[in-house]
Amino acid sequence: MVSTDSLRNWFQTPLGVYLLAREQAYYDQTVADVFGFNAVQLGLAGVDFLRACRIPLRLTVGPGQDVHVRAGLCQLPLESNSIDLVVMPHVLEFSADPHQILREVERVLRPEGHVIVSGFNPRSLWGLRQLLAREPRAFPWTGEFISLPRLKDWLKLLGFEVSTGRFVCYVPPVTTEKWLARYGFMEKAGDRWWPISGGVYLLEAVKRVPGMRVIRPEWAGRLATKPSLASLAQKLNGNGGRIATRETLEREAA
Repeated sequence: MVSTDSLRNWFQTPLGVYLLAREQAYYDQTVADVFGFNAVQLGLAGVDFLRACRIPLRLTVGPGQDVHVRAGLCQLPLESNSIDLVVMPHVLEFSADPHQILREVERVLRPEGHVIVSGFNPRSLWGLRQLLAREPRAFPWTGEFISLPRLKDWLKLLGFEVSTGRFVCYVPPVTTEKWLARYGFMEKAGDRWWPISGGVYLLEAVKRVPGMRVIRPEWAGRLATKPSLASLAQKLNGNGGRIATRETLEREAA
């Protein structure tokens, strides 16, 4: 896996700042609607993608510095079925074993738990920039970009259901603020005319567990003990064939 310092340093470049503003806005909006008790961010400890989350316990797990739990992402030191939300900002494309990381995420998530993934889109101008990179070791072009259909297949095999997502950064991956501003018009145009060609995708999925039984609150059973007018009407119409009048229904309900 690429070092956390490399990710953090790149997000301080003009292009990284441009991308971070759009990713942070999506994470802020999405995590605010997820509820539970435990939330985990994997990697990239220098950026708090859980800052808008209302879940009380929020942890950062990763191999680098400035994390709450220092550990490899292929073997998370977390209890199975214990986490309500996992966010993964650019983890999979810089990992030697992205399948294992996803398996670990599925293991630690509770049923109906949420995972949010962001990754570079190979089917975009950013993906083309990776293919034409003059400096093979330049970040972030060293990563193994994963296409969105491929990621969806992996999630489906693990029992996840994709709930929402979007693309961002339709501008070419230029390196100066001046050219980023000049190409700014491509954001709205790209979102309208070629929506699947954004440089980065953000995806939210939910862990589904088949065969789950919904547990209803106790007060629902108590309310159901009082006879309703509809049930009384069926009772009266079925006994002797007489028609239930309004006065009869009200007298029976009382």
